[in-house]
Amino acid sequence: MTGLLTTAKALFQAAVDRADPARALRAQLTASPLEPLPAGGKNVLLAVGKAAIPMMREALRLIPDADQAIAITNPENHTEIPGATVICGSHPVPDEMSAKAGQAAIELAHSLGPNDRLIALISGGGSALMVAPAPGLTLADKAAVNKLLLASGLEINEMNLIRQQLSDTKGGGLLRHAAPARVQAFILSDVIGDDLRAIASGPTVAPIGTRAQARETLQRAGIWDRAPEAVKARLSTTHEAPEALPSVINTLIGSNRHSLKAMMSAAAEEWNAKLVSHRLTGDVAEAAETVVKAAEAAPRNNPVALIFGGETTVQLTGTGLGGRNQELALRVAKLGAERLSGDWLFLSGGTDGRDGPTDAAGGIATPATWNAVKAAGQDPDALLANNDSHAALKAADALLMTGGTGTNVADVQVFLRRPG
Repeated sequence: MTGLLTTAKALFQAAVDRADPARALRAQLTASPLEPLPAGGKNVLLAVGKAAIPMMREALRLIPDADQAIAITNPENHTEIPGATVICGSHPVPDEMSAKAGQAAIELAHSLGPNDRLIALISGGGSALMVAPAPGLTLADKAAVNKLLLASGLEINEMNLIRQQLSDTKGGGLLRHAAPARVQAFILSDVIGDDLRAIASGPTVAPIGTRAQARETLQRAGIWDRAPEAVKARLSTTHEAPEALPSVINTLIGSNRHSLKAMMSAAAEEWNAKLVSHRLTGDVAEAAETVVKAAEAAPRNNPVALIFGGETTVQLTGTGLGGRNQELALRVAKLGAERLSGDWLFLSGGTDGRDGPTDAAGGIATPATWNAVKAAGQDPDALLANNDSHAALKAADALLMTGGTGTNVADVQVFLRRPG
């Protein structure tokens, strides 16, 4: 399996490299330089998300006259940057440092005048890393809702619809705080379909929906009754006056689709490469079935590389530790042991290098993985039922470990099989 594993990791790295935030920002600003500001105007930089560090570092190089710079990222990606203040929030559940980051962003926005420009560098993870509770809410309220959302099985757009209605910065909130200054945002997408309203919950974009829709989504997910009373009170407000947002220039500079194309290109020379799906979303059990069915249908007389991208969801029913990529790999290991033959390997990983609240980027499955868990003295079925994919894959030495990558364009998967 060494050869397959080396190839799979190389393809995963190709996806990460294509999503390199500094390279993407450099290409955009080289092709479309910033317009000059009026006399006396200043540029300030705000980077938010898991790719904040490399985006900020490159922005300071390209915009050396920036008056002030704040980068908000997660602890795994923390690096001090000369000329910038770096704040670490918490992900996936916000904490006091996330609230400090939100307050710093608001204060930065409030410092601007009509001749100034806020340059926002936005990437995935910003929803939790920078928080500012809406009036009437506390950080504890927001954290409680976020925990409910992460275990709900809701799609990312549905979760961000709710988050926006509970925030003072999301859903265009940052724009309102920066007015009347100019705002120009460069966005690295971690959202399938690249809906800018959903990336970091859209601090420079109009909200996805209304409070009423957020309330209905919580009710449909069966978690409305467990939400804090202050949250239910806010979302039960019947009157919502429409509010026009200040003008903004939003530019998408990288996405999952770009990374999938890079994987296809890297695999094409030696493998019969096929992009099966750029929307591997929904329940992780259904996604595992999609992967295995595609493997069953693939030709057997050529080396096959099946490429997938997306972001699945896990509905938590147990108390174990894991993430959507690890659980997907474990489920493919189970189905593959039952239905697939030959020499094959499946890798699923988050391009940010972190899958759920673990130190792994994802997981790897081979014909031997499921039985390797048993050989280690563990019950893989019981671990899977308890959402304990991390323990199962660790027992089988099947975790994908990369460390923080400094980028985030959702998840990628590859299934490799040699002829035979």
